[in-house]
Amino acid sequence: MPKSYTEQERTYINNRLKEEAKKCLAQFGIKKTTVDEIVNRVKIPKGTFYLFYKSKELLLFEVILEQHELIENELYKAIDMIDSNNCDEEQLTNLFFHFFEKASDSPILKLFNSDEIELLIRKLPQELIQEHFSHDSSMIEKIMGNLPVKADINIDAFSAAFRALYFSTLHKDELDSASYDESLRLLIRGLVIQML
Repeated sequence: MPKSYTEQERTYINNRLKEEAKKCLAQFGIKKTTVDEIVNRVKIPKGTFYLFYKSKELLLFEVILEQHELIENELYKAIDMIDSNNCDEEQLTNLFFHFFEKASDSPILKLFNSDEIELLIRKLPQELIQEHFSHDSSMIEKIMGNLPVKADINIDAFSAAFRALYFSTLHKDELDSASYDESLRLLIRGLVIQML
């Protein structure tokens, strides 16, 4: 019979699992991060892990999403500080560029550049992936709600375009680094011009 934990213990164990999973992801990547390694670091029995997560992949996906949300919340705060009446293309381009750079420098989010992310996604419920993409569209909608954008803007198209730009940042090491930043800035500016 599984041990029952108080709410405080459950919160502590869950936080520790995510904390150690984050460290393992940065150190080993997705494939080499194991449940055994995580529970050893948290100092809990392996069976306890499965009281919290049905699979390693669900834990790792949650950790990746939390990193994504941290950057997303910083972006919301930065957008909120913009005076929408005096907002211009250059200001928005610089803002988005900064956050694309920040996301591409995150060791956890860099995992999207590896073949391992496909292994993770294949083992996740499809509804979870779709929910994440819906969240991305909601995020773009929320951002645009605070900016002086055109009335007939297609949120889904812009969401997909920003996602495509993000995925391009994951391959910047494969491209000419001298011109990469400038080309990313040009692409962001193109989206911003079409938004305003």
